[in-house]
Amino acid sequence: MGVISTFLTVIVVLPIAALVWESKRDGTHAFWQTISSPEAVGALKLTFGAALIVALTNGVLGTITAWVLVRDEFRGRSLVNAVIDLPFALPTIVAGLTLLAMYGPNSPAGIDVAFTRTAIVLALCFVTLPFVIRTVQPVLIELDMEMEEAACSLGAGRLAVFRRIVLPNLLPGILSGVVLALARALGEIGSVVLVAGSTTHTEVASVFVYNVIQDGLAAEASAVAIVLLAAAFALLLTVGALRFFVTRHERA
Repeated sequence: MGVISTFLTVIVVLPIAALVWESKRDGTHAFWQTISSPEAVGALKLTFGAALIVALTNGVLGTITAWVLVRDEFRGRSLVNAVIDLPFALPTIVAGLTLLAMYGPNSPAGIDVAFTRTAIVLALCFVTLPFVIRTVQPVLIELDMEMEEAACSLGAGRLAVFRRIVLPNLLPGILSGVVLALARALGEIGSVVLVAGSTTHTEVASVFVYNVIQDGLAAEASAVAIVLLAAAFALLLTVGALRFFVTRHERA
């Protein structure tokens, strides 16, 4: 416990405490003035909006992908499994460059969405792809298919079986994956800094923090970073509470 406590204190607690102290260095009034400025508010709104769209998209398509990988047999399944983990291994700046090559001004497909909000959503979808898939897959593997077969033998349709038997078991994993994707999207910078740019229309919060810190305004950058940190922490607490509520029958 001593080793773990020391490790977490050095790696997590002390840096966060230093960030909070830096954000309040010019006083509480300056802190609120920074996070309520039009530029910061616009960047935060864009960040939360794009992250929410990406998380919901991942929740639906990630669950379907996990279902296909577990329940269906097809040629190249192991290759698809490997591709899904690619965003974890690939540097995010490379991901941004890849997306810019495909969907930028010189796109071989003739699709140019660079420096738009669409590009932000695409970049965030790329880096958050594995979260829902990898949290739902183990649940599907462990799910007892005999319950589904019994329900079908009693006359239940496929939709009813999924809604009443499969979905309740998958829901904790889906929630975990969605919240992890949402938290990751809130702070992502590497993949979006190239495809989004830093205009007022497309500047996400992480790019805003980077630009402000480049101007030597550490307190202002820390203030916006604290908002992102608090949002991510609140999301993690929320998913913990939801998982506790959803699995109450299993504990009983």
